[in-house]
Amino acid sequence: MDEIRTESRLAFRELLETLGEVDRRWASAEWNLMGEADVADAHRALMHLLEGGIKTFFEADATHPRFQRIVGPTRKLTGDNADAIYHDCDIRPDYTYLVRGRMDGAVYVSITVECDTTDGSMASRTSGVINDTQFDVDADGRFAIHLGGAPQARNWLGLEPHATRLTTRHYYENELPAAADPARNAALEIAVVAPVTPPPPPPPPSDASIARGIRRVARFVHSRTLGQPPMVNSTPPPFVSLVPNEFPKPVTPQNFGLAAADATYSMAPFFLGPEDALVMTGRWPNCRCASVALWNRFMQTLDYANRPVSRNRKQTRLEPDGSFRIVLAHRDPGGVNWIDTEGRAFGLVFWRFFLAEGEVETPQATVVPFAEVARR
Repeated sequence: MDEIRTESRLAFRELLETLGEVDRRWASAEWNLMGEADVADAHRALMHLLEGGIKTFFEADATHPRFQRIVGPTRKLTGDNADAIYHDCDIRPDYTYLVRGRMDGAVYVSITVECDTTDGSMASRTSGVINDTQFDVDADGRFAIHLGGAPQARNWLGLEPHATRLTTRHYYENELPAAADPARNAALEIAVVAPVTPPPPPPPPSDASIARGIRRVARFVHSRTLGQPPMVNSTPPPFVSLVPNEFPKPVTPQNFGLAAADATYSMAPFFLGPEDALVMTGRWPNCRCASVALWNRFMQTLDYANRPVSRNRKQTRLEPDGSFRIVLAHRDPGGVNWIDTEGRAFGLVFWRFFLAEGEVETPQATVVPFAEVARR
């Protein structure tokens, strides 16, 4: 029987070719992978990216947008966080929308407008942000924000000609990781206000629309893998150190990537022997929220659903002088403020501080024998 040729079949084979190229190049020494464990992690990260692309871009429709959760305990990508829940959706710059939601106990909430994502690519830049200091929240924690249309004095965010996507951030400081808490619900909704309310139903799926969706997924994966330079060939931003166990001065990300505009960051790799521990000391600043988390080399958080792989301020017991002492180790040293490395010799330590007041103190880190920490 002759093969039925369709645009969706062609797009699907293009997706398979993209996945094959990612396997050959991104999951290889070309991207500084050093052994079997690195390749396995790369394939896990690739599967999460594929799921993320299908979830958030395959059926995307800016004329009938719907918020989708970007990451979670089993879908980790692009620097997720145990204490944060993120959603996104497609938008059009020539439309006007109304977003409704609730704080849900979060200590920080923002909505960011991103540009040039229509084909599934990573955003070229952010073009606007509004946080909960800039919109009204009622006694029940609910809010409503207008997007696009005529400027308003408050509760409004403009849409420039390249605006194509919204990302929401809900940050929490709870004892349990919010990203693994099924009780968390921001109740986010988005509705078209203009040009037509309500918009007519979308046409049923067709060969052409399905092909476009598949190509968006392929572009989503490619732009977050082969579209990014290998670390050895890239210049890190000021908040990133390439020296293991040594943190740079925390600074704002400015225009780097799609970082949150209200944040201050500091990141460095950790490298520990089997009987080592990393003791990190410092002081939490006055800010809306703060945390430290572990990622693997693919910017995926470690297993926060089952292990203590991060600390926010509420999860951190302070010293008598108000400072903190947090210990990274491969196993529990028997004290407080332990962060579990999952037995990994290498990973990334990422500090986040939101709406910090004044200069943020640089965390200090010292490698010590595990036995010494356990005795203390």
